[in-house]
Amino acid sequence: MNRLTTSLGAFELTRFPEDPRDRLRAWDAADEYLLRHLESEPVDLSGTVVVVGDRWGALATALAEHRPVQITDSYLTQQATRANLRRSGADPEAVGLLSARDTPPGRIDVLLVRVPKSLALLEDQLHRLAPGVHPGTVVVGAGMVKEIHTSTLKLFERILGPTRTSLAEKKARLIFCTPDPRLGRTGSPWPLSYALPDGIGPVSGRTVTNHAGIFCAERLDIGTRFFLRHLPRRHGPDRVVDLGCGNGVVGTAAALANPEAEVTFVDESYQAVASAEATFRTNAGAGAKAEFLVGDGLSGVPAGTVDLVLNNPPFHTHQATTDATAWRMFTGARDALRPSGELWVIGNRHLGYHLKLRRLFGGCEVVASDQKFVVLRAVKA
Repeated sequence: MNRLTTSLGAFELTRFPEDPRDRLRAWDAADEYLLRHLESEPVDLSGTVVVVGDRWGALATALAEHRPVQITDSYLTQQATRANLRRSGADPEAVGLLSARDTPPGRIDVLLVRVPKSLALLEDQLHRLAPGVHPGTVVVGAGMVKEIHTSTLKLFERILGPTRTSLAEKKARLIFCTPDPRLGRTGSPWPLSYALPDGIGPVSGRTVTNHAGIFCAERLDIGTRFFLRHLPRRHGPDRVVDLGCGNGVVGTAAALANPEAEVTFVDESYQAVASAEATFRTNAGAGAKAEFLVGDGLSGVPAGTVDLVLNNPPFHTHQATTDATAWRMFTGARDALRPSGELWVIGNRHLGYHLKLRRLFGGCEVVASDQKFVVLRAVKA
């Protein structure tokens, strides 16, 4: 736990799920820069304040007395925000929590945007927010210097209005945008759909749907292609989980290969789960069974109820490289699996996932590998 000290107060903040061993902070210099700016100007926060892309709820918690609306694509961010509000003693209802799939407020007086890693997600968000922005709306973006590019500024300028940046402070920068009511409002170009290539099993030539912000939303990444070529061949009424489902192509392949299976798609991204559902509905038969969950890994799946978990774990949390997410996924899979249930994992060879799986499951085997990727199988005793 770390303390964020601002002119608005001091706040004890953590990421979610809270881990005492985690030294990563729940905020960064961009959050501090933005909060200092709101006080130094000062910005009138008496109207509708919308905070987009808040990483772990630091901005929403610091501004809780102004009753902001937080919009995020992350379930974990929402849980972190709730926990940090409780820890700060704020009214738990002080912040309105909306997902990236929800309709934003119809009028926005102050729009604060933490620039996301995905330019596509920023584009989609700005299009969705634009109808609520008016000529008097104060629009301020924030990010680390490495997160803000010319393409970032062009998006603000094209969708909302004239845009400029601040000087950098502690490797962070602010974006100032003046809404231009003369700009024509157009809808978001997302989601995108494309046909999958041949040679990747049951989903060859099928159509996949990607909402903004999904990993490799414009093409199928090479790791997933490799995984699809080496998925287990099973038959019967299995319960299968596509853990960290992304656009759902892996779980959909499992459903097509085994029509009797019931597939659960799980991701902490609202956009991902929406993509997975669209991909599955487009390709699966009318009688295919599936469940779609937004949550923290397999925490919402009862223990000992799953036959097969398919997993392509991320090794980044925002800008930080970490194996914490993979470790939680593997641990959750072990708990969710029935005895003799299987976890199949794909990862870059250098990540050493086989070591973690051996510690958790007592062993694992290499199903397939090439110079870059490895597919591993671990069985619950």
